[in-house]
Amino acid sequence: MAKSKETVSRTLLVALVLSIVFSVVVSTAAVVLRPAQIKNQNLDIKTNILSAAGMLPQGASAEEIEKVFSQFDVRLVNLDTGEYVEPASVDVKDPMKYDMYKAASNPEMSIKIPSSEDKAGIKRRPNVARVFVLTENNKLKRVVLPISGYGLWSTLYGFVSLEGDLNTIEGLGFYAHAETPGLGGEVDNPRWKAQWVGKELYDEDNRGSPQIRLIKGGVGANTADKEHKVDALSGATLTSRGVQHLVNYWMGDRGYAPFLKKLREGEV
Repeated sequence: MAKSKETVSRTLLVALVLSIVFSVVVSTAAVVLRPAQIKNQNLDIKTNILSAAGMLPQGASAEEIEKVFSQFDVRLVNLDTGEYVEPASVDVKDPMKYDMYKAASNPEMSIKIPSSEDKAGIKRRPNVARVFVLTENNKLKRVVLPISGYGLWSTLYGFVSLEGDLNTIEGLGFYAHAETPGLGGEVDNPRWKAQWVGKELYDEDNRGSPQIRLIKGGVGANTADKEHKVDALSGATLTSRGVQHLVNYWMGDRGYAPFLKKLREGEV
């Protein structure tokens, strides 16, 4: 009996020691790999920004992506005032380290969107957003803005790039979603994304609410207001509706419109 108890005790001791050793190994690996993970996450963000802006070189290396992205000025914007704010206001030193979607889950750093206004299913909007501005020879060339909203099964996260007039869409793309492959998942189809290029957000004098519409049946040469319309995704009505709502929300008065107005008028 004593020998049996001794065997059990040794087995438990060995299991405990192995558990401790494996825990140390896993923890150490997590700490060691964390910088590389963060670097890869940042590279992925930059890749998607350049893709939306039509600036991603084919087969670009990490070094090439970093070089092209360095042309952008990364800034933080107060969405209510449309003015730039310092990174310290959101407790970061580097704007690239600010996570606006994480901030949206913090009641002290976000606002709750009334259900009557939340057609995009965002629920909470951060007070501060991160934007990417590119100028050449002191002239605004493009601005890339993060966008998000609910489709059929998931929240879609992406970027929209605007030309220097801050009205013409230069490109749009989503980097994360869980929409149905072959249906709502066609938001990733290059042919569908290409339809957004050249579309206009607002009316001729850049006033009023965003006018983007996704319509069934396709946009033809004789379609009224075709400059504001994109083909809806075939068989994916709710995803199409979600994309329409999220673009119009973020380009509206509760989103980036105050910032775009100030940027257009040279006030920021």
